[in-house]
Amino acid sequence: VFQKWVNREISNFDYLIQLNTMAGRTYNDLAQYPVFPWILRDYTSEELDLNNPAVFRDLSKPIGVITFFRYENFEDPLGMIDKFHYGTHYSNAAGVMHYLIRVEPFTTLHIQLQSGRFDCADRQFHSIPATWQALMDNPNDVKELIPEFFYFPEFLENQNGFNLGQLQMSKEVVNDVVLPKWAHSPEDFIYKHRKALESEYVSAHLHEWIDLIFGYKQRGPAAVEALNVFY
Repeated sequence: VFQKWVNREISNFDYLIQLNTMAGRTYNDLAQYPVFPWILRDYTSEELDLNNPAVFRDLSKPIGVITFFRYENFEDPLGMIDKFHYGTHYSNAAGVMHYLIRVEPFTTLHIQLQSGRFDCADRQFHSIPATWQALMDNPNDVKELIPEFFYFPEFLENQNGFNLGQLQMSKEVVNDVVLPKWAHSPEDFIYKHRKALESEYVSAHLHEWIDLIFGYKQRGPAAVEALNVFY
């Protein structure tokens, strides 16, 4: 599979899916759901220029790298917990339900997780630009993406008409997911996002992210150097 990918006989998407499968990740287990990277950092421009390296996220660093100071400052007085950079994880069941809240059975699972109701509207997945900005502003949020961001436009639409509440500050009703300015519809977002995944820039740098998630930078001295130690 690796050699096929290097020879560009399979796409970046296919390679990531196969890596997830070989790592034991599966759509059948929310706690081990397939994980994909955030690949862009431009969610505000009118047009998405995939020839400009500045629109892409740095794939050599964990998404939560802004919180790396925790590692040096962390000390467990009982000596039972090893040092870590991030107290949460880049992939977990709650994160999957967060992204897929508008699609069953994830809607029902989310409601069960929240003791029989939808979570507060401000904490829900209501906007892609806002979600990216929250990652930049909130040291406790280090979620990567799920594969659906690259092929499943329906998860961005509230087709079932769920009452997801309204945002406290703006009083905006949470309905369909707010898209980046450069995406004119959920289908257009998926098309351009998938195109970004298969771009030359990502093809040249994807291995750096793979090292963090599936490779040698997961633990040990290499993980410490890469600011990639999880609790």
